[in-house]
Amino acid sequence: MAYSSQRSDETFFVESDEPSHRGMNKLAAARMIARNKQEMIANELSRLACDEYLEDIMQHVRHMEDETLPDANLIDMQREIQWFMRPYLIDFLLEAHAAFSLLPETLFLTVNLLDRYCSKRVVYKQHYQLVGCAALLIAAKYGDKKDRVPQINELNGMCCGLYDAGMFTQMEMHVLNTLEWSIGHPTVDLFTQLIVAEERDSTEVEHMAAYICEIALYHREFVSTKPSVMARASLALARAILGKPEINDGGWEHDENLTLLALSHQLHQPSVTLSRKYSQPYYSRVSGKLADFLAQQAAIARCGPPPSPPCEPATISKPLDVYSTPHKGLGNMPGVADGYMTPPITPDGTCFGHNNAVMKDYQVPPRCPVTPTPQPNNHISAYPQHHVVTGPSYFEGSSSHMAY
Repeated sequence: MAYSSQRSDETFFVESDEPSHRGMNKLAAARMIARNKQEMIANELSRLACDEYLEDIMQHVRHMEDETLPDANLIDMQREIQWFMRPYLIDFLLEAHAAFSLLPETLFLTVNLLDRYCSKRVVYKQHYQLVGCAALLIAAKYGDKKDRVPQINELNGMCCGLYDAGMFTQMEMHVLNTLEWSIGHPTVDLFTQLIVAEERDSTEVEHMAAYICEIALYHREFVSTKPSVMARASLALARAILGKPEINDGGWEHDENLTLLALSHQLHQPSVTLSRKYSQPYYSRVSGKLADFLAQQAAIARCGPPPSPPCEPATISKPLDVYSTPHKGLGNMPGVADGYMTPPITPDGTCFGHNNAVMKDYQVPPRCPVTPTPQPNNHISAYPQHHVVTGPSYFEGSSSHMAY
């Protein structure tokens, strides 16, 4: 896969993708105003229809979510494609997605088409990037604006001219036939928008959740995670990172808890390309806020647990004399005083027949001092704890079914 990273002074991530009105003639400006009005009317009609058929729509979305979910176990059976190659391809798709100013859902649909194809067909490593480009073309044509759909020569330029122009068209058709032209997929962005609108989350929380969801694109363990589960877990994690109150409706499931825990373990080393994207003011600079949160948590972990509360003061006010005869203390068990067994105390008085002369001649042997037990020495032993460039080649044999 030939991926040429951009120089530090070049980036596809820009602040705004809105066209400039400067230099436009009156006719073009009038057309743009009319197009905007049409979009507003269409959005309002869609909203009214959605309110009426919301239950049926959500039922259909849930069905599509299950039908178009890729299987990571089938991708494991690929002969040449390895999971360590995935971050390089995702970085390339991120750059291409930003270069053409595509919609957020187009990126998630692209990765979904890529994973679904890789779970059904054998893919050679020299064609891995080509499959990603074909998935991007299909996703952009399916749900994005016409004027933003990438051109083949532009994608070929981003691939450093590795493939012929006809290979893009051929692979695009091959992906469509493999997926039986079933392109529609409810992306995680769709569910995020629904939850944000319902819970009235802030824009900052929405951007942080989008950042977490795109981090998940790099890891195998989230390939087969449902978008609805991913959206809810990422929003909950985003609220926790930003110190926002959590919305607890009591409907959390086991899969959502596992996804939330797995996401929290993958936030420490995000892609540089992705981190640069979300460091812009347009995305509320959430990548920097996440880095600050992780640094704060690491500092708390280094300090260790909080100190234990002080013990209650001892009842003995003076040090124990090991040579003195122990006496029974108040409140202790009979026969036990200060850790020593004591004989019963004989009552005083002549009626008990004390013979003072005999007691005078009896010499009590002194107690032996307590020998301290030597402590063993604590010996602490410390134990010290791709990127493939290939030549152009048509994908012979890639149309064969994956052998299971």
